[in-house]
Amino acid sequence: MKGISLHPLKRIIVPKGDVLQGLKTTDEGYAGFGEVYFSRINAGEVKGWKRHKRMVLNIVVVSGEIKFVIHDDRQNSETQGQFAEFVLSPEHNYQRLTVSPGLWVAFQGMGKEVSMLMNIIPELHDPGEVDSKELNEIIFNFEWKDC
Repeated sequence: MKGISLHPLKRIIVPKGDVLQGLKTTDEGYAGFGEVYFSRINAGEVKGWKRHKRMVLNIVVVSGEIKFVIHDDRQNSETQGQFAEFVLSPEHNYQRLTVSPGLWVAFQGMGKEVSMLMNIIPELHDPGEVDSKELNEIIFNFEWKDC
């Protein structure tokens, strides 16, 4: 989908605990630094929908497993009306998900444990910069399956 990219991340194997790469200023998708925040999600729960007006999101799952669903409802986009799905985990699919402004994002905790993501955003959080909808408010409602 246009406006989304995945970036494989380096995992450095260390006997007492691995080192997991996140984002460097030289990486594709880096859009500046304003804030890093972490979001936890319980297994089976879904958070979303959110659409940022200006911000590029750089999301890394730091524990557990999370399914991301992105929807493009941007006018005149070549991927308008499409969904994209990704399941990310530091154990099985360790990548950084970069999402351009204007795309709707929701995510679901997978497996049986609490999962956590880290989001690196290029500016400080601004409640006026994001649109939010409940899962059942959106016309393009995605059918979430139990994990």
